[in-house]
Amino acid sequence: MELVPESGDIGDYLRADEHIDLHHASIQQKTGELLASLTDERGRIRTLFEYVRDGILHSRDVNSKRVTVCASEVLEHKEGICISKSLLLAAMLRCAGIPAGLCYQRLTVGDTPDTGYIIHGLNAVFLSDEKRWIRLDARGNKEGVDAQFSVDEERIAFPIEAEHGEKDFPTIHSRPPRSVMDHLKSIRDPWEYSFDIQEL
Repeated sequence: MELVPESGDIGDYLRADEHIDLHHASIQQKTGELLASLTDERGRIRTLFEYVRDGILHSRDVNSKRVTVCASEVLEHKEGICISKSLLLAAMLRCAGIPAGLCYQRLTVGDTPDTGYIIHGLNAVFLSDEKRWIRLDARGNKEGVDAQFSVDEERIAFPIEAEHGEKDFPTIHSRPPRSVMDHLKSIRDPWEYSFDIQEL
């Protein structure tokens, strides 16, 4: 799949907004701590990706009742669903001066279409040396899920099964879509997250 930036201005993938609040003191501090001794771009990307993947819990994996809706909340509480964790990774990468966007997939809730569908959030990161985007999935690994940092062969949490109606949305968003965030803000429990849409 060819990724398609929604904006031709790479600067749009470095900016803050209310959900990717990269200027928050905690994000600035944690990003600085993690990258203090690193100068290689790919090493910096990998370090931030692995921190969000492994250091931030997926709320459903730990049966949490907390809903986090901006990057600084995810960092403060060390948890979030996939949509929320992607906001934190985007914020930390942008804080480090690395262009980062948001990508989405439509996945089945279970193993078959009769279980319904859900929108899954992940990230796109711009590799400056190769002038191309790659996708990274910081959802958090568990049994049956093994997302890794890779610049060659993509290793995301959930490769799609098109025959089941799943799909990758090719757009790289500079800001999270309002429809996704409106739904996230409307729920009181991570298990209530059930957003589905045909196009993003």
